[in-house]
Amino acid sequence: MATSSDRPLTTVESDTLADTFSAAGPLARQFPGYAPREPQLEMARAVARALAHSDTLVVEAGTGVGKTLAYLVPALLAGRRVIISTGTRNLQDQLFHRDLPNVTAALGQPVRTALLKGRSNYLCRYRLNKARGKALGPHIEAALERIALWAEGTRTGDIAEAGIGEAHPVWAHVTSQVDDCAGHEGPDASGCFVLKARRRAQAADLVVVNHHLLLADFALKEEGFGELLPGADACIVDEAHQLPEVATRFFGSRVSGRQISTALADLERELDDGVTDAEDILPSARAVRDASALFRTRLGPPQQRVNFNALSTAARRALDELDAALGDLARVLDPIASLTTGLDSVARRVGQFVETLARVTDDNDDQVRWLETLGNGYALHSTPLDAAGPLGDMMQQVDTAWVLTSATLAIGDRFEHFTERVGLAEPTTLKLGSPFDFEQHARLFLPKGLPLPSDAGFTAAVVRTALPLIEASGGSAFLLFTSRRALREAAGHLRDYRAHPILVQDDAPRDDLLRRFREHGRAVLLGTASFWEGVDVRGQALRLVVIDKLPFSPPGDPVTEARLAALRRSGVNPFMRHQVPEAVITLKQGVGRLIRDPDDLGVCVLCDPRVTAKAYG
Repeated sequence: MATSSDRPLTTVESDTLADTFSAAGPLARQFPGYAPREPQLEMARAVARALAHSDTLVVEAGTGVGKTLAYLVPALLAGRRVIISTGTRNLQDQLFHRDLPNVTAALGQPVRTALLKGRSNYLCRYRLNKARGKALGPHIEAALERIALWAEGTRTGDIAEAGIGEAHPVWAHVTSQVDDCAGHEGPDASGCFVLKARRRAQAADLVVVNHHLLLADFALKEEGFGELLPGADACIVDEAHQLPEVATRFFGSRVSGRQISTALADLERELDDGVTDAEDILPSARAVRDASALFRTRLGPPQQRVNFNALSTAARRALDELDAALGDLARVLDPIASLTTGLDSVARRVGQFVETLARVTDDNDDQVRWLETLGNGYALHSTPLDAAGPLGDMMQQVDTAWVLTSATLAIGDRFEHFTERVGLAEPTTLKLGSPFDFEQHARLFLPKGLPLPSDAGFTAAVVRTALPLIEASGGSAFLLFTSRRALREAAGHLRDYRAHPILVQDDAPRDDLLRRFREHGRAVLLGTASFWEGVDVRGQALRLVVIDKLPFSPPGDPVTEARLAALRRSGVNPFMRHQVPEAVITLKQGVGRLIRDPDDLGVCVLCDPRVTAKAYG
């Protein structure tokens, strides 16, 4: 791999960046408390080189480097058309509404910017009007009236602006959905927020998207529109460690019982409007509903993830019946699909269900075929073993500079694990350590005498170990677990604990829990995967992070098992080649929650005795 200094900047470019990031520069004047950081300037220069020469750059920037400014400043100064992709909607909003305005104000460089999200983040006026005529219950109907008032004044239609929690059930009735989209033919097409957002993105100099939309644009799938990447001079991927898994999901196929039920409900609404004779269609629709229900019954208990080959004979027969019923419904709908936009949408979806089931039932060495049971529902998946091929193709097919950055990309000083997973052969790489003084501000505690994680009493032992530490820190603690089962067990052990408030993931929305945690200052928060990364709590509110065990992929997961088997067949040790590197990256994310500011102090506790007992520790 190349190093980041192979191609120099001009003296003017280098001096401009040095002045911008100096103690007397425009960033210092714009951001209270700003202090120059040599790693930040080094990253900015590397990004500027990549943009100038259309190179591919991979940067690990440790906590506190300030990577957002380090890529935004050279991107804006370069005067290029840039796409920035983030991992989550929250990060999109933070970048677009907070970071970008501050940096453009500091540089005095106005630029046309746009925020583009997936369509389900935008209000659909057509669906809102339809929903207001239904009996949906007082809770949802009251929210509909609030949304109707907001809709009169909103410019973007972005539901994050409405002041109603994004988890509220009302949004399922009024946001834009590809399965129920009238598109250009709809009665409110001139006011369609999705179309407006896409047009703003096409006209902008800098567009903020998320990883899923970036991939959709490349693949020309419905949510993208195939005109961002080809016209961009640079693409910057933040939180790039998430990209391989997002790509794996994106390039796969999925059909669920809920999707089928929704399509059938939409079909019934169309038939109720009397657009065609329902007598020929209803029997086929009922057959699909009955076959879907039977298949779910045959799958057994909820919360399972199993390989398709592990299906029982009875479940296979039920799936064959569902496949046949969907095929019959598709044939019945075909002659009448053009009568209305709604019928056309249902017919398209039913056809896609048939195609997806064919992929799931067809044995393909490049795909993992698996299913999961979700309460009373189910989902069937066909997932690629490896997304490196299409990802590498995406980056090679467009004449664009690529910058991929995160706080966690390297294993030791090497980037091969990440670059192989995204299909990059010889990128330029740069690893920048955190400027924070961890030796003075943080301690790592490895408790002795704990049982192995496989022991039935392990989680109880973790809680017993954590309690005196929580008392010593006065609360202000994260307890991070690698599974929901362990989380719920730990919550049970702390049910009667009264010294500090206990906040548990899933008991309230994530953002609400974090707000309460910060505001109280001495609370204890129990979380799993979504709290290991993307969470920023600065100051005294977080002084203790307890991690139950090394975050290896859960045993028995069908996708992980298939990947490990493929590596084994190729003569590679799957544990050292895949499982250990993935655990390292996730562990770095979890530990990274502790110190978020130069003045932060704290202790990280890792309760897994394998760290010292095993060679890989």
